[in-house]
Amino acid sequence: MNRKLSNILAAIALAAISIQAQAADPIKIGLMAESTGANADAGTYQINGAKLALEEINKAGGVLGRPLELKIEDNQSTNPGSVLAVSKLASGGDITALIGSVRSTQIQAVAPTVIKAGLPMVIGGTDYGLTHSGNPWLFRARPHDGYSAKVIADYGVNTLKLKKWAIVHSTDAFGNGGKNNLIEALKALGVTPVVVQGFTSNSQDFTPIVLAIKQSGADVVSTYIANSTDVGIFSKQLRQLGGNIAWVGSPSISTDTAMKLGVEALYGTYSIADFAVGSSPEAQAFAKKYKDKYNLEPDLYSSWAYDAVNILASAIKSANSTKPDAIKKGIHSIKGYKGVEGTYTFDENGDGLHGYNIVKNEQGKIVYVKHIDFAPK
Repeated sequence: MNRKLSNILAAIALAAISIQAQAADPIKIGLMAESTGANADAGTYQINGAKLALEEINKAGGVLGRPLELKIEDNQSTNPGSVLAVSKLASGGDITALIGSVRSTQIQAVAPTVIKAGLPMVIGGTDYGLTHSGNPWLFRARPHDGYSAKVIADYGVNTLKLKKWAIVHSTDAFGNGGKNNLIEALKALGVTPVVVQGFTSNSQDFTPIVLAIKQSGADVVSTYIANSTDVGIFSKQLRQLGGNIAWVGSPSISTDTAMKLGVEALYGTYSIADFAVGSSPEAQAFAKKYKDKYNLEPDLYSSWAYDAVNILASAIKSANSTKPDAIKKGIHSIKGYKGVEGTYTFDENGDGLHGYNIVKNEQGKIVYVKHIDFAPK
């Protein structure tokens, strides 16, 4: 064999080795999580859910013959921290897609950075406007609050027959958006709230709000409260001050964190829940796997993050590419995917789920009641 041919063969061999090494390089997904700060409990659940999905995908061979890898940045449970976290993730140049948080106000804050980065981000924030503001890179792995308000109003008015509504909400993007949507949904059913009260997240004293509810003569309170810790504090003060009325609220009242803090104060309450163990075989299987691995009860914080990783993996696989534009198209093409939160069919706005479950807190256990869906025909 002459030297020239030998060099050619050696070059081919090196190229083959390089290609194999490149093929084995991980596909990196950036995860913005609340690892510290006021919502650190939620961040733990989110990271757990994402890691569980990651492990299952990699055990099955990864995506496009490559393992998935999570790169996690702490947002410190704040808006400025969220912007910094996404900026760090996007600046590395090795991230193919992003996963955000459940805080609508945080997603609002990072939206311009996501547009600038040109990376698809799967989010858990439920404010209607997040996917209806012209940002093509945001995709939601939970139902938005346009659906939640309709379900809360319908169940409270038509099933529970409650007419005197008090609305309590946090004054952030999630709370204000939910409150406005609920007022409109009640109006469509001929009901005007007797009192509407807002508060700043991480409050400690809800006495003025509870007294306003009692004085209003309300027979039901409905809440759009962003933080589970606030739910726990409000629930105890509501009951301690004699507010023993019905309660139909947003998903935060049925999270594991809220129930551990509120305990008996949340017994008998109804919640709309994007994740409910009894809602599907997929949800039941996930709940068992999650509890077996972490010895914790799963809730929406873990379930949506689990789905988010699987959605991105599915999109990358169907696109046969890790390029952001291809992944974006891949997510839009997902129709009828059975996740643990529900069956995903992504619309032109980037919304994958279109309904909610009704659940009830029965002595500290969340019991599935029914599912109401508004899926596109």
